Amino acid sequence: MYLLVAATELEIKLARSLLAERPEIECVVSGIGPVEMTLALSGKLATTPRRYAGVINIGVAGAFVGTEPKVLDICLAGKEVFGDLGICSGDRIDSFAAGLPVVREFELAGELLSLAEKRLLAAGYPVHRGNFVTVNCASGTRARGEWLRDQHHALCENMEGAAAARVCQHFDVPLLELRCISNLVEDRDTSRWRLTEASERAC
Repeated sequence: MYLLVAATELEIKLARSLLAERPEIECVVSGIGPVEMTLALSGKLATTPRRYAGVINIGVAGAFVGTEPKVLDICLAGKEVFGDLGICSGDRIDSFAAGLPVVREFELAGELLSLAEKRLLAAGYPVHRGNFVTVNCASGTRARGEWLRDQHHALCENMEGAAAARVCQHFDVPLLELRCISNLVEDRDTSRWRLTEASERAC
């Protein structure tokens, strides 16, 4: 069985409908942000860790300006990074002092990722594969987005992926993270966002 998890009902609603006759895939809404994802996913995996062959985290993301993904493109995470775990200095986040036991990066390359990329390309979906950045506070300025992009060589930002990666690492369960771009990370203008379309395309 696979566990399909998204932060909000909007991001999983269509998938829940499409998978209604597929008992081998369980759909779960975690809530927004790393803490909610950690609670939801840990609760599932702690009680039945051998039940799930893998976790699939779907949803929307903001693409960093100057990267390849455009709005409504599909992106797959090859690595997840906690982008704002550190010391906040304006639009940048500096690392803690050397020697502190802080784990910020998680490699996601594996069989699920390769299979997803292959099947999406075969179905005619343009796919971007690369680093994702997870943040507690969505970036409200292009400057902050560009700093995160350059610091982590990343495609996009989200608010749950690195938490899902950490939990799956702890329980030794494979994770696939697939997100559709709903907006660019620029000086905040929600009138340009396409949340519903991106959520449905991710599903």
